[in-house]
Amino acid sequence: MTAAMAMATATARLRAAGVADPARDARLLLAHAASVDASRITLIAPEEIAPEISERYEQLIALRAVRVPVSHLVGERAFYGRGFKVSSDVLDPRPETESLIEAALAEPFERVLDLGTGSGCILVTLLAEQAEARGIGVDLSEGACLQASANAVLHKVADRAEIAQSDWFAAVEGRYDLIVSNPPYLAKSEMADIAPELALHEPEMALTDGADGLSVYRLIAEQAQSYLTADGRVLAEIGWQQGADVKAIFEAAGWADVAILPDLDGRDRVLRAQNPA
Repeated sequence: MTAAMAMATATARLRAAGVADPARDARLLLAHAASVDASRITLIAPEEIAPEISERYEQLIALRAVRVPVSHLVGERAFYGRGFKVSSDVLDPRPETESLIEAALAEPFERVLDLGTGSGCILVTLLAEQAEARGIGVDLSEGACLQASANAVLHKVADRAEIAQSDWFAAVEGRYDLIVSNPPYLAKSEMADIAPELALHEPEMALTDGADGLSVYRLIAEQAQSYLTADGRVLAEIGWQQGADVKAIFEAAGWADVAILPDLDGRDRVLRAQNPA
């Protein structure tokens, strides 16, 4: 069987399983099975694929058909131009979170705190982009802390990044120029409608607070000022329909210059708030 035929068969199978972009996933997984760059797949399309590659590809497609994320199958997800190692212990880095990175890099900072660091994609990216900065990422999950530490090593920022297990601010000390977070913001009522890739293969504690989706914003609004420098700021990712509610929470807690920033699709995506001290 040629690579083109294998991809066509796989695409049909994934489409029948309800996968959103079956042709893309079929291509990426064949590239992984064949240990070639995805950009070379068109070059090998007319060629017969070796039996061992065909067997690996069949296994990968079978797993993708039951909605295991591609990133978990290949062990990596691209984010802000870098590849991050991922697992079922952490959320996949997502393109919309790059809006938070852009907002963070728009102003200088030397010390950054990442609350609920997960894969470490936010902290590691900020340190990689800001060569003089140092930071700490905290997460309640031990597995997430291990994953974040591995990504810090992978991207050569481990000497400037501390990863610690903590229930939000519980184990945090000191003051920071910037506090960032992508907290669990799905309401409990929304969980029944999420895609199988999320429901079955990503940690529930990173998706929802088990309540109205706003509890972590209340916690950050109440406590973060004690961990910021006088001119420090908070940036937090939000759900696209949460802008007004999150803005109101921070304004009620006395924060200055509270704003909701859009993502590349124009949807509300990032809270920005300044320490009023």
